[in-house]
Amino acid sequence: MKPEAPLPTSTVAFMLEAGCDEAGRGCLAGPVCAAAVILPDGYTNPLLNDSKRLTQRQREALRPVIERDAVAWAVAWATNEEIDEINILNASILAMHRALDALDVTPGHIAVDGNRFKPYRDIAHVTVVKGDGKYANIAAASILAKTHRDEWMLRASAEYPGYGWEDNMGYPTRAHRAAIAELGTTPYHRLTFSLR
Repeated sequence: MKPEAPLPTSTVAFMLEAGCDEAGRGCLAGPVCAAAVILPDGYTNPLLNDSKRLTQRQREALRPVIERDAVAWAVAWATNEEIDEINILNASILAMHRALDALDVTPGHIAVDGNRFKPYRDIAHVTVVKGDGKYANIAAASILAKTHRDEWMLRASAEYPGYGWEDNMGYPTRAHRAAIAELGTTPYHRLTFSLR
């Protein structure tokens, strides 16, 4: 489903703004992946939208376009061990900070999907509920986070077959929970989550 009109590039005018989002927050296994994307001022792409509203094929097609057109982009991770240690909210923010650290260009402002974030350096930020459906830079970040994490889970599924990660990407499906009950956990499972 594509938006009726192109999403605005950022929440502020005339400033390089990094959009941030994460993928994998609700999963039972694997890391949480975050992305930060700075788009050119006034950039438009009518297909950009919340990654959850796009098909896998659309996300995969948009990924190289975003990576080519962005002023700067980066993805970063927080492991399942870190998630268990500091909780999923803090791990998601940690991954976003790591993505911002990895940018080749320092943004003047940060726009984050959701309603929780911790200050990053001395750069002003805004949190936007459902921002991945409202701003192009956050939508782009959501697509990069989702596609990079899915790629990671596909590799992990070959390492630990039987959990259906190639289909469920670590999310809590009935089949995934049944596999945990039958096969036990892997080193990639989040042990502080309700796994069964």
